[in-house]
Amino acid sequence: MFKRKRHNYSSYSDEELLIRYKNNPINDVLGEYYIRYGHLAFGVALKYLKNQVEAEDLVMTVFENLPKKLINHSIHNFKSWLYSVVKNECLMRLRKKEYSTSGIENELESINELETILLREEQLVLLEKKIEELNEEQRICIRLFYIERKSYQEISSTIKLEVKKVKSAIQNGKRNLKIKLEGHHEFKSTI
Repeated sequence: MFKRKRHNYSSYSDEELLIRYKNNPINDVLGEYYIRYGHLAFGVALKYLKNQVEAEDLVMTVFENLPKKLINHSIHNFKSWLYSVVKNECLMRLRKKEYSTSGIENELESINELETILLREEQLVLLEKKIEELNEEQRICIRLFYIERKSYQEISSTIKLEVKKVKSAIQNGKRNLKIKLEGHHEFKSTI
């Protein structure tokens, strides 16, 4: 079987390697770049990603995409250009990770807000139902005081009941509501 002799590029400068690759794109040139700068690329990736496996994966991805980039880009200093490529790849991965994480967090936050709103609606419906079960005096005083925000004096004038009896109706109404709501899970944490 015929084996192609591997050329030794260690004596070539980075610029000479680049010219050679652009004229004849062979993997030996990429291998030489990897020998020279693989550790640098890994160090940069590790610095940004703070994870060895992710850093190794990113370096492999960068070197896999290198053939196309070497042909399409005008490169004057390979080492600094590679540093920039690796750094940009790291930043893109971190942004994607941050976006997906924040997306999940935002979604969870939205779900929690929705659950809170639904719980409040359930509480209000149940509260309304239990207020209806109070005796008439307590029901009217509770509604006027808590819902319409009337003072004791205004309630007294409106329903022609002494202020002392208004206070008593509100106090008894609150106690009776609490008793009626104690068995309901919607109010367990708020009572």
